[in-house]
Amino acid sequence: MSTTRREFMVGMSASALILMTGSPRALANSMTIEGVRYGMIHDETACIGCTACMDACREVNQVPPEVTRLEILRSGPVGEYPDQAYRFFRKSCQHCDNAPCVHVCPTGASHIRAEDGIVDINPDLCVGCRYCLAACPYQVRFINPVTRVADKCDFCRKTNLANGKQPACVEACPTKALVFGNLDDPQSPIARRLVKETTYRYKRFLGTSPKMYRVPKGEVAS
Repeated sequence: MSTTRREFMVGMSASALILMTGSPRALANSMTIEGVRYGMIHDETACIGCTACMDACREVNQVPPEVTRLEILRSGPVGEYPDQAYRFFRKSCQHCDNAPCVHVCPTGASHIRAEDGIVDINPDLCVGCRYCLAACPYQVRFINPVTRVADKCDFCRKTNLANGKQPACVEACPTKALVFGNLDDPQSPIARRLVKETTYRYKRFLGTSPKMYRVPKGEVAS
C-alpha cells in the first residue's frame, strides 16, 4: 500500500473511531482532574526565536535527531525596514482537556492523567497504529524511531518534573517567554498572568480546550 493511501486510511479510521465512541466533548466532561492541572503560556512578544527551548527539550528527554517534540516556527517579517519584526510560534502538544488523540486510541495508551491533566502516552499499551497522529489537529505527534511508539511533549513529566524542576524549555528560555504551572491555583504565576494578559489558544474553535495559552504578537493565528 502506498504511503499516501496508508495515511488516508489511518485518517479515515481515526474519524470512524470518533463517531463510534460518541461526542469527544461528552467524554472529556466526564473526567475529573484530581490534582493540579498543568498548562503553559508562550509569550510571543518576548520570544526571540533562539530555539534554546528546542535544544533543551531534545537533550533532557533524549529525543532522536530526526524527530522533535517542540518547534519554534518563524513567520514574517512584518513592517518596513528598519522597523521589521518576526513572529515566533510554538508548535508542541497543547495538552487539551478535550483531546482527540485520547478519544481515538484503541488501547488506552493515549490518556489524560487525572493527577495533573497532562496528555500522556503509555508506551506499554501503544501499538503504533497512528490513529492519534491522524486525529491530532495540531500535528504534533510522531512515532519515535527508537521506541517505535507514539511520542510528543509531556511537559518533561518523566525528567525535569519528576526531579522537582520546571520543564526543560521553561528553564532554558533566556527571555522568560514561557510560564508553566497549575491553572487551577489562582495564586500560581500562570493563573495570575492569565488574569492580566490578553491571550489566545490555537484552534480553540475545535472544542479541544488546549492548555497552551499564547500572548499574541501581531495578528492572532486561527
